[in-house]
Amino acid sequence: MLKVATAQQMQDIDRVTIGKLGIAGIVLMERAGLSVVSRMNELYPAGKVMVLCGSGNNGGDGFVIARELHNQGREVEVYAVRPEKLKGDAKTNYDAAKKFGVNIHSMNEFIPLDSKLMTPNSLIVDALLGTGLQDEVRKPLSDVINKVNDLGCPVIAVDIPSGISSDSGQVMGCAVRANLTVTFGLPKRGHFLFPGAASAGRLFVEDIGFLARLLDSEKIQVSLVHKPDAVALLPPRARYSHKGSYGHVLFVAGSRGKTGAALMAARACLKAGAGMVTIGIPESLVSAFQSRVTEEMILPLADTGRGTVSYTAADTILDFLGKRGSVLAIGPGLSVHDEIPRLVRLLVAESGVPVVIDADGLNALAGKTGILKKSRAPLILTPHTGEMGRLLQRSGIKGQGSGEAAQIHLREEIEADRIETAISFAKKTKTYLVLKGAPTVTASPDGKAFINSSGNPGMATAGTGDVLTGMISAFLAQRMDPLEASVLGVYMHGLAGDAVAGEKGQHSLIASDIIRGIPSVFRLLKQ
Repeated sequence: MLKVATAQQMQDIDRVTIGKLGIAGIVLMERAGLSVVSRMNELYPAGKVMVLCGSGNNGGDGFVIARELHNQGREVEVYAVRPEKLKGDAKTNYDAAKKFGVNIHSMNEFIPLDSKLMTPNSLIVDALLGTGLQDEVRKPLSDVINKVNDLGCPVIAVDIPSGISSDSGQVMGCAVRANLTVTFGLPKRGHFLFPGAASAGRLFVEDIGFLARLLDSEKIQVSLVHKPDAVALLPPRARYSHKGSYGHVLFVAGSRGKTGAALMAARACLKAGAGMVTIGIPESLVSAFQSRVTEEMILPLADTGRGTVSYTAADTILDFLGKRGSVLAIGPGLSVHDEIPRLVRLLVAESGVPVVIDADGLNALAGKTGILKKSRAPLILTPHTGEMGRLLQRSGIKGQGSGEAAQIHLREEIEADRIETAISFAKKTKTYLVLKGAPTVTASPDGKAFINSSGNPGMATAGTGDVLTGMISAFLAQRMDPLEASVLGVYMHGLAGDAVAGEKGQHSLIASDIIRGIPSVFRLLKQ
C-alpha cells in the first residue's frame, strides 16, 4: 500500500537523504521542478505560464520550473515573494533563473493584474508555501491566493496547494484551488482529507530519488488503499469447501419501524461471501421478517413488548454464538430502548467471537466505552461523524459537556483531523475503528490507519452504513483478520457505490443498489 506522510515525516526523509545518503538538496529540488514541468507538458503543453514563488524551498522548486519552461521556449513570468530574503538552494535557483533570462517580478505586481490581459490558455504555477505551513495565511499572501482563485486560470500546485495544512487538510485562512497537484516521494494526508482534497485537483506523486526503504518505513503508519491492495486481500474460495467454510454471522438488529436496516445488512453479508446468516430479531416481528427473507434465517429473541430486543435475550444470543456463530454484528435498526445499552455492553464483554458494532449499537456504548477493553474478542466499530462525536463526548475521551452545542463542536473537531481522531480512539479503546465519511478512515489498536480511495457523494443516503456492516461481517466470517476485513469491506463498499453511480448517477443511488452492485465488484477485482 502507498504510504501517506505528515510534513514532519517528509522532512525527516529529506534530512536523511541529504545528510546521511549524500544526495544534495539542490539535486532533489532540480528533480522536483523537472517532474512538475514534465506533467505540465503532458497536460498543458501550450500557453503563457505565471510562476508564483515563495521565499522557501517551495519557491526554489518554482524557479527550477520557470527556468526549464523558459529554456523550452514557453512564455514565462515569475512573481517572487521578497527574493532578497532567499537563501540556500532556493537562492541558487533564483540566480540561475535570472541568468537564463527569466522575467522575474515582485509579487506586488501580480495582485493588480487585470484578468482581461490573460490569454485563453494562461497557466499559474503555485510554488508559494508548500507543506511547511503552520499558521493561517495573512496579508499580503492571502491577497495573492485570492487573486489566483479570482483569475480562473488552470493552476498547478507544487507539493500541495498553498494555504492547505498538509497534515489535516484544513484551509489555513484561505487556499489556492488547484486543477492538479504534483507532490514528491509520498502523498501527504492533506491531499486526501477535506477540504484540502477538493483544492488539490488531480494528484500526481513523483519519484525524485528518495530511498525506497525510507518511503516504506514502518514509522509512517498511514496508508492509502487502492484496487491492487483490495485484490491482494480478497479471501480465497477453495474448490473443496461448503457453507460452513465461510462462517455464520448473527445479526442482532431490527425493531418495530426499522426492519429494513437488519435485512439490508444481512443481504449484503451474504452477497459478500458469508456462508450463513441469521437475523436475531424481537419475537413480535418474526412474521414480518419471515415473509421477506429467503436465504437468511431468523432467530426469535425476547421482546420488550414494544417491538425491540429485550435484555433477557442475552442468554439466547450467547448460546447461539457458542454453538454456531462465527461473527456477531450488533446495531442496524436495533432502537434506543432503555434495555438496549445493557444488552449491548453484556454482549461486548461476553462474546467469544469477533463483534461488529454499528448504529444503535454504538449509541448504546456512549459514555461506557471502557467496556470495550474488557472484550474477549476483537471489536470493530463503524461510526459516522455524529456517532463518533457521541462516543467521544459522553466517554470523556475528548472534551466535556453535553447538548447540541457540544456535539457540533466535537463533530467539527473530528472533521478537522479524521486520521488522528480514528487512531487515537482505536489505540485508547483497543478496537478497530472504521470512521465513516469522506474519506473513510480505518484505524487499528497498534496505531495504523488506512485512507479509503473509493466511494462517491451518492452514497450519502440512508442504509449505506448497514450495507457496510454486513460486508465487513462477511469478511470476518471468512476468517479474515479484523483489520483486513475492515479495509477490504470499506473499499469494496465504496467501489460498489461507484459502479452503481456510473450506471444510475449519484442522485438516484440508494443502499439496496449497492448490495446489487457487490457481485460486479468481485468480478472487477478478479479481472
